[in-house]
Amino acid sequence: MNELSPAIKVKNLTCYYNSQKIIEDVSMDIYQNKVTAIIGPSGCGKSIFLKCLNRLIELEAKIEIEGRVEFFNQNIYERRVNLNRLRRQVSMVLPKPNLFPISVYDNVAYGVKIMGWYPKTELDSIVESALKDADIWEEVKNKLHKSALELSGGQQQRLCIARALAVKPQVLLIDEPCFALDPIASMKVESLIQSLRFRSELTMVIISHNLNQVHRLSDFTAFLDRNENRIGQIIEFGTTKKLFTNPISVRTRNYIFNNLS
Repeated sequence: MNELSPAIKVKNLTCYYNSQKIIEDVSMDIYQNKVTAIIGPSGCGKSIFLKCLNRLIELEAKIEIEGRVEFFNQNIYERRVNLNRLRRQVSMVLPKPNLFPISVYDNVAYGVKIMGWYPKTELDSIVESALKDADIWEEVKNKLHKSALELSGGQQQRLCIARALAVKPQVLLIDEPCFALDPIASMKVESLIQSLRFRSELTMVIISHNLNQVHRLSDFTAFLDRNENRIGQIIEFGTTKKLFTNPISVRTRNYIFNNLS
């Protein structure tokens, strides 16, 4: 195996969400150019943990953080961190498409325009490239100036991924990428993630309850579960192959056995 280099280092992270401790003492490395999956039962803090990685969680609730999250060796919870830049570099796609009620083109261009002014020809190229990277260009190239809300659910999810890719993130966080999608739409989204997996400049972290999907898509997996106080903790972290075939923890083994169809 080639030497692994972390894009994000999580060190003893504890998160209080509206004064309630949700996750405790989480430590793990998220390696560059790899796909890391977060698995575990509902309510164990997976989504909150994911949103801690780019401080998106602060838009939802009053948050207290203990420990560190380092993005290329910078603690993202330092006061001097530029949150807009951080959230471009560590971009996120939510479970349900959260498109703006504007055109397909303007949805993809939205984050790029916030970064600064671009000539229209350059902006056109950025939008087209992002849509191609998200494997949706052929489906929407004649609908660029129609409302994004007219697209199907699966197309909307891939459009959200295109919007995230347009700002050239270094890390892409994806929470339940196939949430509420039909099997065909899910297959297209999964195929897209698989193709993005081989883009050498992109690191991905995904949450999924579909363990077959996790097994197919990820290089590393972290298993979160609640302790006796119902607080989320990492039970085990390692390569996906090892975690699925030879886990150390009985709790990991039981969770995978009971949820892998």
